[in-house]
Amino acid sequence: MTSPKTVLITGTSSGIGLAAAVGAARAGWATIATMRDTRKADALRKAAAEADVADRIQVKRLDVTDPESIAACLHEVVAEYGGLDALINNAGAAQVGTIEQSSLDDVRAAMEVNFFGVVAMTRAVLPHLRATRGRVITVSSVGGAVGQPFNEAYCAAKFAVEGFMQSLAPVAATVGVDVTVIEPGAVASEFVANLGLDVPAMLAESGPYAQALQAYIARTQQSFGNAQTPDEAAAPIIDALSADRPPFRIQTSQWARDFVATTLADLDGSAVRSLTDTWVR
Repeated sequence: MTSPKTVLITGTSSGIGLAAAVGAARAGWATIATMRDTRKADALRKAAAEADVADRIQVKRLDVTDPESIAACLHEVVAEYGGLDALINNAGAAQVGTIEQSSLDDVRAAMEVNFFGVVAMTRAVLPHLRATRGRVITVSSVGGAVGQPFNEAYCAAKFAVEGFMQSLAPVAATVGVDVTVIEPGAVASEFVANLGLDVPAMLAESGPYAQALQAYIARTQQSFGNAQTPDEAAAPIIDALSADRPPFRIQTSQWARDFVATTLADLDGSAVRSLTDTWVR
């Protein structure tokens, strides 16, 4: 009997990561579902039990910003499973604010988890994926293609992820490793709730940016009212896991495809500016 293929997923305590872990297990993958704080694994374990795939999911602690945590987790995975066939980079954190009112530490923290965490994980798994001719799937965002107001640090990190992965893809392919980025739009998940934003306080402290911030928040709240579910956003990830030749870039909805197309065909940048200017006016 052939052993199931093994996938490691980061950031699985909620949202897309949780849905991807359950979806991968349902598709027959041995799934290592990682998170920084395993005390937050109850929702995943409940979803896995309801889907009757609890036996295919193993929860492990992993902090993508900690090299020792990455090394320890991978050592355990390879020892227990004999190798690794896929990595899904999903862990991330939003950072809302404009640069004049954000500290450089805020910007560095956003880059650390959203970009350097992805780089560190990818670097660490590549020797194992070369051995299995596996794949790296990274959850980016439409914010990795279209810069968005009050998301300067977050979008900068996601732009960096896309540039990194697009540059890596042809090189990795020469050693048998596929590289794909997933670009969700708005997703109804705890990613938004976990921001813990005190909107009245933000507006009170935003000074000359108050009117623009208020317009942005109103538009964002409206867009999340029509958001995809985590399961809907995770479905293309599971498809990419098993595809013979997954594409480099996948959007998770028609809205996301239309939105990303704005910048991909925007040679002078005017189309994106015409769009995002309306978000803050």
